[in-house]
Amino acid sequence: MNTLRLSAQDPRTPEIAAGILRRGGLVAVPTETVYGLGADGLNPAAVKRIFLAKGRPGDNPLILHVTGVEQLPQFCHDIPQAAYRLAQAFWPGPLTMVLPANDCVPRETTGGLDTVAIRCPQTPVTREIIRLAGVPVAAPSANLSGKPSTTTAQHVLHDHDGRIDAVVDGGPCAVGVESTIVDLTEDRPRLLRPGGVGPEALLAVLGDLVIDRAVTGLLADGDVVKAPGMKYRHYAPQEPVIIVAGSREKAARYIHAHFQPGDRVLCFAEELPLYAGCAPLAYGLEADPLSLSAGLFAALRDLDDPAVRRVFARCPVGGGVAYAVQNRLNKAAGFHIVDAEAAE
Repeated sequence: MNTLRLSAQDPRTPEIAAGILRRGGLVAVPTETVYGLGADGLNPAAVKRIFLAKGRPGDNPLILHVTGVEQLPQFCHDIPQAAYRLAQAFWPGPLTMVLPANDCVPRETTGGLDTVAIRCPQTPVTREIIRLAGVPVAAPSANLSGKPSTTTAQHVLHDHDGRIDAVVDGGPCAVGVESTIVDLTEDRPRLLRPGGVGPEALLAVLGDLVIDRAVTGLLADGDVVKAPGMKYRHYAPQEPVIIVAGSREKAARYIHAHFQPGDRVLCFAEELPLYAGCAPLAYGLEADPLSLSAGLFAALRDLDDPAVRRVFARCPVGGGVAYAVQNRLNKAAGFHIVDAEAAE
């Protein structure tokens, strides 16, 4: 298969991409979060192609992308007012809501559940592709399953060139981590995955929010999940990742004491001088969490190298998008965290 590379700046691109989707093909599309591997979300055969291309477990639900809040009743029922308040505050944008699914949404898209994860992306070219296709687009992150997510078209081609129909090149993703996911099907809103919309912003709109245990720890293989990124080891290079928490100085002392040939250090740009001789790679500024989210997956992809033995990683603390970066690094490390303060 010849994978077309389409430019988001070309006015012909939306119709070309929409035509591929209508015919049951796969198109990787840019969003403000990460690139998504898109298919007609109402076409079971097309959706199955996503799972095959990614090597994705069939019980891992997909996100249905729509053009706006007016489409919610087409694909969901028993929609609470909280959903409309969230959409007014954060759509288009990096927020996904889990709602009861209408019968038109196939179980292939929902991971066999009677709920569906749904969002409206911020990127204009992708919303135009969805509008022209005339169908909602099911689109998980466009990486091979379990690997670091794709934040550029080149990342997509690295994983899928010759295996999907097209990729729309919209440049690097601004947010760089997957969308926030909130479950609205229970008595209380529940955060299933942090992302570009932080818990504090959600709480300001909802007045109440439960943090799911999948955000702070690993789930068992038999657990049923309602949204992507909850269950399996995600976002990870092939080598082990160890998060080293604590002050800059104590973390640096711990890493220097345990560093061996073939190891790498993933750190904040402000910390680079502390890791001379340890092959450090900065993924952003600690003082600018959005730079960390934008740079995280590109850095993890650079570290996904057979020559790398082990990665020591520094992780931000705090709320907002820093909370999402912390979640992704914890997942990449399988929640293997060393407290440098206690290790001394």
